[in-house]
Amino acid sequence: ALLSSLTLSFFQHALNGGIRRYHVASVLCQRAKVAMSHFEPNEYINYEKLEKNINIVRKRLDRPLTLSEKIVYGHLDDPAKQEIERGKTYLRLRPDRVAMQDATAQMAMLQFISSGLPKVAVPSTIHCDHLIEAQSGGEKDLRRAKDINQEVYNFLSTAGAKYGVGFWKPGSGIIHQIILENYSYPGVMLIGTDSHTPNGGGLGGICIGVGGADAVDVMAGIPWELKCPKVIGVKLTGKLSGWSSPKDVILKVAGILTVKGGTGAIIEYHGPGVDSISCTGMATICNMGAEIGATTSIFPYNTRMKKYLDKTGRADIAALADEFQQYLVPDAGCQYDQVIEINLSELKPHINGPFTPDLAHPVSDVGAVAEKEGWPVDIRVGLIGSCTNSSYEDMGRSAAVAKQALAHGLKCKSKFTVTPGSEQIRATIERDGYAQILRDVGGLILANACGPCIGQWDRKDIKKGEKNTIVTSYNRNFTGRNDANPETHAFVTSPEIVTALSIAGTLKFNPETDFLTGADGKKFKLEAPDADELPRLDFDPGQDTYQYPPKDGSGQHVDVSPTSQRLQLLEPFDKWDGKDLEDMLILIKVKGKCTTDHISAAGPWLKFRGHLDNISNNLLIGAINIENGKANSVRNALTQEFGPVPDTARYYKKMGVKWAVIGDENYGEGSSREHAALEPRHLGGRVIITKSFARIHETNLKKQGLLPLTFADPADYNKIHPVDKLSIVGLADFAPGKPLKCIIKHPNGSQETIMLNHTFNESQIEWFQAGSALNRMKELQQKSS
Repeated sequence: ALLSSLTLSFFQHALNGGIRRYHVASVLCQRAKVAMSHFEPNEYINYEKLEKNINIVRKRLDRPLTLSEKIVYGHLDDPAKQEIERGKTYLRLRPDRVAMQDATAQMAMLQFISSGLPKVAVPSTIHCDHLIEAQSGGEKDLRRAKDINQEVYNFLSTAGAKYGVGFWKPGSGIIHQIILENYSYPGVMLIGTDSHTPNGGGLGGICIGVGGADAVDVMAGIPWELKCPKVIGVKLTGKLSGWSSPKDVILKVAGILTVKGGTGAIIEYHGPGVDSISCTGMATICNMGAEIGATTSIFPYNTRMKKYLDKTGRADIAALADEFQQYLVPDAGCQYDQVIEINLSELKPHINGPFTPDLAHPVSDVGAVAEKEGWPVDIRVGLIGSCTNSSYEDMGRSAAVAKQALAHGLKCKSKFTVTPGSEQIRATIERDGYAQILRDVGGLILANACGPCIGQWDRKDIKKGEKNTIVTSYNRNFTGRNDANPETHAFVTSPEIVTALSIAGTLKFNPETDFLTGADGKKFKLEAPDADELPRLDFDPGQDTYQYPPKDGSGQHVDVSPTSQRLQLLEPFDKWDGKDLEDMLILIKVKGKCTTDHISAAGPWLKFRGHLDNISNNLLIGAINIENGKANSVRNALTQEFGPVPDTARYYKKMGVKWAVIGDENYGEGSSREHAALEPRHLGGRVIITKSFARIHETNLKKQGLLPLTFADPADYNKIHPVDKLSIVGLADFAPGKPLKCIIKHPNGSQETIMLNHTFNESQIEWFQAGSALNRMKELQQKSS
């Protein structure tokens, strides 16, 4: 069919001309079907639809479009009629695919099973990376994880087979590295049940982290709703060199925008400095955009992405992207809501922390700041890897630093761990000698998994409560995240800086200016690392760890034992009774930062991610109660006794009493885990009132039938006391953009009224009325059938 569209003489002339062979390849690619992935040969990239939708929207808006607008609007369900206004309207979108990591996939698949649908509507994958605990080293830890988590892995494997979902077995690698290697491509819209899904923006895709209920919408073939993002432009000039790395770009941006500065926006990088960054380096920058609350981050398609696609066996995708490049870069003259400019030539190595990823310091200053603040300067452990920094280039630059130390007879003074991002990275760095260099300098190679980055770390070198410092190439450093010790001061930086600091053993070391003393007593200075961005040979794929779903999985049995402690089929949440929420008790008034780690802790709790009732025993155990300044200690308003938060919530539920949570700024920042929304709903919560919400958590709360509301006047946070009762009135007239009233009843009999805002649209109000988005989906299915 393709050949018949062009004359034979044209092809003969082109093929014989030599110089015009590329033109022929372009014509072929433009009209040929190119698979999204080697693993789904019959699912094709549809740039023609993207092009058509973009042209419709551009004509309607009559202005140049940013890159992120092109890809987002290019996936509109109805581009001709969709109302589009940045930061205000809700868009109905048709993403290309879904990805789920094993901790969140359990609840996502349980919800999909509950929907009653026979098969997913879009290509979807499950990645086993979160349940492997770092303990002894890669092989032993993987064997142990397979044994301990056999029930969960079997559930995910069989559910994937039954519903048409690809399954990446434990040991495959971290979800975001696997996506970059196999699934992301320029112009794709991918949603993933992990907050660091934006990693795929390093390959020019709009990749967005969501909760499991959002993933279920997409897998069910329902248009997915997203508030139309604003667009923050980051213009890069100059060129990275020396010790400065892509990680320093996002560490700098985090310091500028803070943990909530990107909320409701896509961060779009552009400018002449972009071409000095490798594809995996761009992925690092996009990955950690989650730490500033951004919806996602993206880079324009360029030659660095083309090189990466070629090296990962996707030259056909690169050739197709070349043809459609005008739709994969921003329009000239496009307007951003905010612009930040960074000169890469002047950018210095950064290290951020402790306890928050936006506390930015140049590496040259952090030692002095640590001494002034009383932070431990001796580094107990250095950890490299994670979904943010585990590429071939990252490992190569770290090995280049380690090799210099070894040449002078030195090893790491700190403990040192290495996490390869994928089985392909592990196998390739073993082949090319990087892994052995990192071992020789004192490194322990961990499994291809998340490990200590998400709290899966059986740490033995300190006791809980012992004040200490660690440095990592991870993305988050919230209190207790890595090792459950609230006194661990965690700092995030680039892998090469982690390596240098681990060799020196102290935060006071600046590799740009300071000297080390070799085994021979002579002083030497580390040279800035240099390493290939991609292997000179092809990547070594390592072991085959992928399970294809069968063409027909209808006969596949998915086993969930009613006595299981790790898996539990879901029961529908109750519908709204049509009445105002009156005389609610306050479970807890939270003081200060409250991330999803505080609301639903990870670490040892990960094993209960498929069992809603069991994991609800960690509800808000990390949040600080403003009444007594303690974690996991709240007053039971019915008994006046203080006790754990989950126990108090269960008591209220048993007594038929509805309750609310009062929160501070950016409530629910961090991980996308929807358990932080499922648990309060399961234990009887109805309303969460805060000064502001993180995007993903606010959506997750809506999906589960809760009311996330914000103070019209943030100062009203101070008017509510833990002993008050609250009533939300006006729900009978609940409508988009219409504030709700909150009546505060004080113990002395007085009361006052404050106003609360919300961001519900019409369909989201229906989620609340039905009890959850899943309930609403099933109602619509019943009507249509």
